[in-house]
Amino acid sequence: MPDTITAGDLLVQEGTDLPGSPALLAEAGSNGWAAVKDNRSTFEKAVHEVGWTFFFMAGEIKATVFGFDRQKALRAALKRLLTDVRSQHCNSIEITRVMGKSFLRVPYVSVFAHPRHLQRGTCFSG
Repeated sequence: MPDTITAGDLLVQEGTDLPGSPALLAEAGSNGWAAVKDNRSTFEKAVHEVGWTFFFMAGEIKATVFGFDRQKALRAALKRLLTDVRSQHCNSIEITRVMGKSFLRVPYVSVFAHPRHLQRGTCFSG
């Protein structure tokens, strides 16, 4: 898992088949997910050039975690999102928004994302 989570981050589940070079990803963290090294458009271009598909699931998912330690709250929110992504039989996630606010002076973090799925071919087979 990356040290910081920001909008636009792409994470791919460890063990996912990758087109071409596995050098597209950073080393997987202890949670079994690796960040895409380049930006999303560069990664998607590399995927499409070799005839693979990087599916975008329309329904945005969200996790909110209360806590005074922002990094710990971000990790917990991401862990919840990754569980949701796996339950949808997807192997990737794109972070779309990260918001920090407070309610009754208790800080919380909300992370929004879209499940993604990387595979050979054009028919979804999650």
